[in-house]
Amino acid sequence: MKKIIYILCCLLGTTVSTMRAQNTLMLTVEAENTWTQTQTDAPIVLRLSETGATFQVRSAIVKDGETEIPSQLDDLDGDMRADELAFVVTLPAQTKKSYTVTLSDEKSNHTYPARVYAEMMIRDTKKGKHSPIQSVTVPGTTNFYNTVLHHGPAFESELVAYRIYFNQKQTVDPYGKFNKGLEIKESQFYPTDEQLARGFGDDVLLVGNSCGIGTLKGWDGQKATHIEPIAFRTECILAYGPVRTIVDVEVKGWQYQGSELNMTNRYILYAGHRDLRVETFFDQPLDKQTFCTGVQNIMGNETLSDSDHRGLVGSWGRHWPVNDTVKYAKETIGIATYIPQRYVQKEVADKDNFLYTLSAPSEKGFCHYTMFTSRKETFGFATPAEWFAYMYIWKEGLEHPLHIRLKK
Repeated sequence: MKKIIYILCCLLGTTVSTMRAQNTLMLTVEAENTWTQTQTDAPIVLRLSETGATFQVRSAIVKDGETEIPSQLDDLDGDMRADELAFVVTLPAQTKKSYTVTLSDEKSNHTYPARVYAEMMIRDTKKGKHSPIQSVTVPGTTNFYNTVLHHGPAFESELVAYRIYFNQKQTVDPYGKFNKGLEIKESQFYPTDEQLARGFGDDVLLVGNSCGIGTLKGWDGQKATHIEPIAFRTECILAYGPVRTIVDVEVKGWQYQGSELNMTNRYILYAGHRDLRVETFFDQPLDKQTFCTGVQNIMGNETLSDSDHRGLVGSWGRHWPVNDTVKYAKETIGIATYIPQRYVQKEVADKDNFLYTLSAPSEKGFCHYTMFTSRKETFGFATPAEWFAYMYIWKEGLEHPLHIRLKK
């Protein structure tokens, strides 16, 4: 009997010693929409370093009253520790609302329905298979474009999908949809005839040497230039969802305008959005380097375009999306890009693009936004007039983000 009691005491002692108190921090997030229109799926992003948490955050719960809101924790620097918490909310015009956030150092297996998706896969051409990868770095002289499936990382929301070319172009290329939903996991950017018959979308633009959908390019004084020569190129998926995807394209040793630049383009796509936030940052403050971005001139002189001459530019046109003009029909799409005016130098154009040049002397980065619509969308825009009207509303919304206040 004494032996049994001794064993039970030992087991109880072991259990107690392995238990530890759970660290939690509860916050109130107050969001205010000062705009005159409803903000739908508006992003709220909290830097964990600014929350006052003194522990490693491994899980989070966000609530609107008693209703839980899908959210995600993202590690942005690769140290396996979360840096940001992100979620989206809908707020009527000129209203405030409070949300509760509970941070914890305990892991959670709780999941939310995915509203975004991202993938990058490397080809095994001999076996006809593909293996998922999260990040790849290659020398700048390596032709990696055909080694990775869909030529680079692909990512989507319910409305649209994109891919980023893994080569010196680094072009943002669009995939248009008929219906809202996630398709890339099944179609992998190249739908079969059977999938097309079921209403899948597909590639809707032949980007060629253009800036496609708001791709950042170099500028030689007369035309946009590709990101070359470089020492190394890395493409990486930082966040897979369920609320947002984040894709990084990093170049090191870019010989550009008399300097050697290390540059990262970060593409952020939120649930319920067709637009990308593109953050560009450098490891050193910039000097007077000039870059450019804008929208593709889809059909040369046949393309319609519009601009407010203050950082906003759009185009609308119709063209074959691929070289196969027998199997595939012409596609009509609209594109829009917005650069905050503080970075804008002047409005320019070349034979492939409608552009703005931009710069940020003494700063280590800048941002811009871009989006597209496909005419095939059952939920989109039917005419260029509708598209151009929407892009002005889009810009105004970007200039009126939610005001966020954090309270412990």
